[in-house]
Amino acid sequence: MLFGLKPETVAPAKQAHPTWQFIDKSDYKPEMAGDIDVILGWNATGAQIIAQPNHVKFVQAMSAGVDYLPLAEFTKQGIQLANVSGIHAEAIAEYVIAGILGFAHGLFPVATRWNRVTDHLWSLQDAQAVVYGTGHIGTLIAKHLRQFGVKVTGVDRHGVAKSEFDAVTTDKMVARHADIVVNVMPLTAETHHYYDAAFFNQLENQPLFVNVGRGPSVDEVALVNALDHQLKGAVLDVFNKEPLPDTSPLWQLPNVWMTPHISGQVTHLRQQVADIFLPNVEQLEKTGTLNSHQVNLSAGY
Repeated sequence: MLFGLKPETVAPAKQAHPTWQFIDKSDYKPEMAGDIDVILGWNATGAQIIAQPNHVKFVQAMSAGVDYLPLAEFTKQGIQLANVSGIHAEAIAEYVIAGILGFAHGLFPVATRWNRVTDHLWSLQDAQAVVYGTGHIGTLIAKHLRQFGVKVTGVDRHGVAKSEFDAVTTDKMVARHADIVVNVMPLTAETHHYYDAAFFNQLENQPLFVNVGRGPSVDEVALVNALDHQLKGAVLDVFNKEPLPDTSPLWQLPNVWMTPHISGQVTHLRQQVADIFLPNVEQLEKTGTLNSHQVNLSAGY
């Protein structure tokens, strides 16, 4: 286990499955590599295990996005992969709402002097939002935004209607008249630098841009330029390079709210991971398949 579960979670699993052997990352030795069937979490040790002859059948990722994993190698070796999509949804949705409200009502930047300038304030009521990505996180963001009276359009690969969205489309440029643009898409070859100069140039209503998806989905040079006149501001939790270098011009922009990739912090994370991971291992042992959250290795999510 490259990610540790709580002892009180592991104990009943061991009792129910006496043939299972749980190896904590602190107890792992390289000579054990050939006996590993399942990997919980991922780091250099996992990469070393599958780089040699192995019996790995299943990897349980600790995140919704899996772009950092060697998906092509998993495909080649027949290794199944599951993510934890959904467990971060509420935390990320709350973060997005907090960021939007902060900008809309002048809570950011923090006042350093008394200045009742109000012409930049706005209400969410009747605002237009476009959420790129309509999975668990995007759907919950849409639900919360609509509770504030926001009209929400979702963008995904399929354009199929979903109940929490006023509309769903495949049209990338649907954000032309948006007040709010939110990125929660996974990072794939198709979404790398999805938000480029052409995207920002077509915006006509100076929306607020929120990125809680993946940093490399955004061309940061184009973003910096857009923050001069095409965007009213940005709420950014992810970046092309993390930690964000001190030399990044984003640090100097007054209309940017940045956090160090913390939007998905989950209460009781280890238990929520266990609730996905352990049933997956049980079904893998019985049928060779996974119970839930299986990633399509070709699609990348």
